[in-house]
Amino acid sequence: MGRRLLIFLPRLLLLLLSSHAATAFRFTVDDFPDGFTFGSGTAAFQYEGAIAEDGKSPSIWNTWAHSARNPNERSGDIACDGYHKYKEDVKLIKDIGLKAYRFSISWSRLIPNGRGAINPKGLQFYNDLINELVKEGIQVHAVIYHLDLPQILEDEYGGWLSPRIVDDFTAYSDVCFREFGDRVAHWTTILEPNIIAQGSYDMGAVPPGRCSNPFGVGRNCTVGNSSVEPYLFLHHSLLAHSSAVRLYREKYQAVQKGVVGINLYSLWIYTLTDSAEDIQATERANDYLFGSILHPFLFGDYPESMKKAAGTRLPSFTSYESELVTGAFDFIGLNHYSSIYASNNPDASKMPVRDQAADVGALFRATRDGETSTLIPSGRVVDPQGLEHALRYIREKYGNISIYIQENGRGQLSDDLMDVERVDFLKKYIASTLKAIRDGANVKGYSVWALMDLYEIFGGYKAYFGLIRVDFWDKRRQRQPRLSAYWYSDFLKKNASIQVESGAATTTYHAQI
Repeated sequence: MGRRLLIFLPRLLLLLLSSHAATAFRFTVDDFPDGFTFGSGTAAFQYEGAIAEDGKSPSIWNTWAHSARNPNERSGDIACDGYHKYKEDVKLIKDIGLKAYRFSISWSRLIPNGRGAINPKGLQFYNDLINELVKEGIQVHAVIYHLDLPQILEDEYGGWLSPRIVDDFTAYSDVCFREFGDRVAHWTTILEPNIIAQGSYDMGAVPPGRCSNPFGVGRNCTVGNSSVEPYLFLHHSLLAHSSAVRLYREKYQAVQKGVVGINLYSLWIYTLTDSAEDIQATERANDYLFGSILHPFLFGDYPESMKKAAGTRLPSFTSYESELVTGAFDFIGLNHYSSIYASNNPDASKMPVRDQAADVGALFRATRDGETSTLIPSGRVVDPQGLEHALRYIREKYGNISIYIQENGRGQLSDDLMDVERVDFLKKYIASTLKAIRDGANVKGYSVWALMDLYEIFGGYKAYFGLIRVDFWDKRRQRQPRLSAYWYSDFLKKNASIQVESGAATTTYHAQI
């Protein structure tokens, strides 16, 4: 009886949500272009667990999660136990009706020493996962790197701070392309390098947690240089990505017929006032957020505002490197969640440490000549129009490049199955994705973050982003679809009609999973 009631309640609630709707913007999945892919995703460390099983070595995220710097109460040692439960999860993916599933490969599981010998058990796991997805007709979207560098490379030469990472990452990518590329046609090399530069090497808020006083957030910084290291990471990640892309194009692409790209963290940045200073501050902020990656790909160099602000701290591209990075992508992935405001701040160096996380001058420590952009939370946690603005900005400044929205979603503070606010959020952002396409954006896909509750870097097991609830307090890690999973399934499998009006969204619901 309890289970039957659990299945019935999401349907009843969604029927109630659809009972009062005025005509506004209405659409179905059929309104999206042919070949458009809807999906969802996870990430290796947040999903797999089995941190020391079957030959896996520690990654920088394993080290971080067991250190005093970890802001969460628990580690990700078990996470969703996806290493053992992937077959069950692929069935859920199929039942919901996802066309694509995005996951990341753990470098330290596949090549425990960072280079050299492949771990046969790690290779088997990813082959088994990919084969299961292919068997169910689900597109495989694989990420090669997401914050889980083998700790051995961090210890040996400083990881991403050394140019040696380029050769090791290229060799690792070669293994991925060779072993999985016959079934994986959609590759993302690195997730969010534009914001990891700040989070990992400026603020010290994510692995490997490097920073220098007084710029670290929350904890004292004892290792790192916040003024220099973010730029080194950014530069080496661009070169590593571009080297892997060149390898793929020369050795694999003609036969495997896949695409390869990189992922950016995306915000829409509103100008706080219409003053010339704030307008310029917003332009500088966009140059760091988008231009730090896209400008080299299109023009072979960093934006002028970055070079002016950072001076000699920003590495220069050699002529060879400039040629290597130019055009080194088939698509750009965006992780987009919200919007923010920017304002000029001529004296950011004196900001209290607790406020530095909101400072784009702090982003890469770029302050020079009183030109610093401060980001101010907008209060627009749900701002779907911001996604349209971001897509239009990229198109107008960098051309009509292929884009996949690889993460978009909303967390909640409880593991409630009736996630009405998340349903409303997804409706609005999917509607804005379609509006942007009709406005000319070359968007190829949309992916909800996340398929299920994961071990989140900010929030641990208490930040619930999943379409599927995971009971982290039960060793079996039982899964239960939320209201949002039923809604997404209806949209994808039954072509449910969705209506969005003046920020409100309604739907007609009739699906089962």
